[in-house]
Amino acid sequence: MNQHYRLAILLCGMFFIPSGYSGQENKEKNYSLFNPVPERLMREMETDRPDVTESAYTVDAGHFQYETDLIRFTKERSDSREVSTVLVNHGNLKLGLTGSMAIQIGFETYGVQRERDLSSGSTRRTDGFGDINLRIKQNLIGNDNGNFVMAILPYIKFPTSGYDEESRLEGGLIVPMLYKLPGEWKLGFQVEVDRLKDLDQPAMHTELLQTLTISHSITKGIDGIAETYYTYDFKAHQLSNYINAAVEIDVAKDFKVDAGLNYGIQHQAQKHYFIGASYRH
Repeated sequence: MNQHYRLAILLCGMFFIPSGYSGQENKEKNYSLFNPVPERLMREMETDRPDVTESAYTVDAGHFQYETDLIRFTKERSDSREVSTVLVNHGNLKLGLTGSMAIQIGFETYGVQRERDLSSGSTRRTDGFGDINLRIKQNLIGNDNGNFVMAILPYIKFPTSGYDEESRLEGGLIVPMLYKLPGEWKLGFQVEVDRLKDLDQPAMHTELLQTLTISHSITKGIDGIAETYYTYDFKAHQLSNYINAAVEIDVAKDFKVDAGLNYGIQHQAQKHYFIGASYRH
């Protein structure tokens, strides 16, 4: 049985995990995709961006939320090559299915990738539509009240990219958590296990990601976010550390814009710079 087949079976199985938690939803609130939560009862808008740590909250049932990197620049380096990528409208469409479950469809509208061979100096440019992601978020605790929030978020990335010719089927499981601290401080955590493609060869590796993020209002309508995280490649036995900083601005009740960076400390770690936006309806 090849690795892609095993990965597909594992991830498809994980998509059925959330169904076991449906009983935790408040039975007095039988809201669903076809019976939306009234606007007056909707939770405060929470986004999965701009930090790496995902939100543990789901979109209210019967409502959608669109989050996007309006533009993102990524740079990655290995021993043999350097890859630079520009993404335009790297979107994530989220739809609330029940009081505690939401489905998400992620896509990259347009990407441009430049690859430089470090030994020869030759470069190659590709562009086009990117990969498609399918994710299901199931809140386990704290969606409507309490100071601790936790969810599970399995995902599959389908290799539809036109700009990345080496794109592969990838996937993983994300577990985001949040503590609400005194003084309106928020402390977020995330544990994630992914099955990803190698940068230098057409093979796969397993990677662990753990994050720690803290956020607080800088002034009315503007939040500051500071984050650190690391990834560990079990195949290459390689640890990469990152520091992140971002600001998120409330433009209107259900519309936010943000900007920031994810900076890899090690020479070969990825570096990201982005401007984004989020809208809820």
